[in-house]
Amino acid sequence: MTRTRRGRFITLEGPDGSGKTTAARHLAEWLRSRAEPTVLTGEPGGTPLGEEVRRLVLHEREVSADLDPRADALLFAAARAQHTARVIEPALARGDNVVCARYLDSSLAYQGAAYGIDAGEIRRLQGFATYGTTPDLTILVDVPVEVGLARKRRGPWNRFEDTEGERFFEAVRQAYLALASAEPERYRIVDGAGSVEATDAAIRAAVEPLVFGPGPEGGRRRSPAA
Repeated sequence: MTRTRRGRFITLEGPDGSGKTTAARHLAEWLRSRAEPTVLTGEPGGTPLGEEVRRLVLHEREVSADLDPRADALLFAAARAQHTARVIEPALARGDNVVCARYLDSSLAYQGAAYGIDAGEIRRLQGFATYGTTPDLTILVDVPVEVGLARKRRGPWNRFEDTEGERFFEAVRQAYLALASAEPERYRIVDGAGSVEATDAAIRAAVEPLVFGPGPEGGRRRSPAA
């Protein structure tokens, strides 16, 4: 008997206002339309603990206004550990794809590069929090800072947009671009400054070989027969 194949883990990253959350939803809908079982999730969130951390670090002003960067990193890591253990890994193990808006690279960009915590320390913390789970593919939805912030002004802002300036978000963007350059086998950069339709098409083109393509590197990974 053949064991259940492991699903593909796809993350979408990008600076604030890049449109990654919308793109993640559209990607999950597209995969499901092609008969691919797919879990859509995002961070911080995905579990009751994650949603509470999200409320505290992004929207509870009395807490987040004076949050030490290390405490910030630890809170995100705690939410990610619960999310990985209770949502992401179980879904992958049963053969579902997982599409996640933000994952460990967000901590490298925000708490690491933008807040100045040593990248090695962030990586060690994330390795612990994620049980070593890394994405099969990371889509960086890239937009210039001014474009992203202009989009965010149309809706409610979170703590980062309330308290940080363009220099902070430029550091985040450059950190993402550096991560993509350092790991070209995992990352694909998609222009998020154009239309939603163009962004979706570029993401689908990047994902299709991973999920549907032939061969061990381009298609579904399968467990050996029992």
